[in-house]
Amino acid sequence: MKQLLLFCLIAILAPLSIPERSSAQTSQEGSSLLPDPGVVSYTFRNQFSEDVPGTLDMIQEMGFTNIEFSALFGKSAEEIRMLLDARDMICTSYGVGYDRLMDEPEEVAAEAEILGAEFVRVAWIPHSAPFDIDDAKRAISEFESAGKILREKGIRLNYHNHGYEFRPYEDGTLFDYMVQNSNPDYLNFELDTFWVAHPGHDPVELLKTYPDRFNLVHLKDLAKDAEHDYSGRAPSHYDVPLGTGQIDFHSFLIAAENSAIEHFYIEDETEDVVNRVPKSREYIIGLSK
Repeated sequence: MKQLLLFCLIAILAPLSIPERSSAQTSQEGSSLLPDPGVVSYTFRNQFSEDVPGTLDMIQEMGFTNIEFSALFGKSAEEIRMLLDARDMICTSYGVGYDRLMDEPEEVAAEAEILGAEFVRVAWIPHSAPFDIDDAKRAISEFESAGKILREKGIRLNYHNHGYEFRPYEDGTLFDYMVQNSNPDYLNFELDTFWVAHPGHDPVELLKTYPDRFNLVHLKDLAKDAEHDYSGRAPSHYDVPLGTGQIDFHSFLIAAENSAIEHFYIEDETEDVVNRVPKSREYIIGLSK
């Protein structure tokens, strides 16, 4: 009888002793690759132009807390910061024009500091098409001069690619030249997935090539039927919701885990952002390990 009871007890306890994958392991393997993406203010430029506080409320309701401001929409940096603080939102990157940065680097740094931004970003290099090696050399020199001033204030400069930099040059592209011939202490890059794919390149491979030179990312998809060129311009219908175009965002986010990227921002340049952005956010958050 005692043997029977002992056998029954062992049978009951045995399953409890079998090693199981912990809930932490299961959660980690199935967790989102990007649970909290940010958004670019330019996406909601029309809405911000009409109502800054109301647009921040709308963005917050969509689930965003991190914004890259591409403009201040008639407000001062102090006013934007107050509006963000009141909503527990943050600005991590501040976008300004090339000429503004070159003419007023101290003022730009001061505004970025007020906003709480860690980065200043420039998205276009003035040039007469086609963009060439002289444009690239001039931009590197001027970016580094401004970037040194920003760095002294604790702000880091990123240049946002826009497609025209991928023209062939020697054994690579003009973008390769810019990365390889710039000082990472004063200049790094914001990778815009759309503007890498539009000239016919792969954002995943570019990130793997220069994992330590990208600090910021614009997440934007390119239509599957888009034609490639180096103009740096594209029709609005080429901009499609994340996950519906030709870019492999899952592989991109996997590669990003071994990079210097600190912030990811969803960007949409169409007129239907109120409907499209939540779908893009849901898609990107749904990509798991």
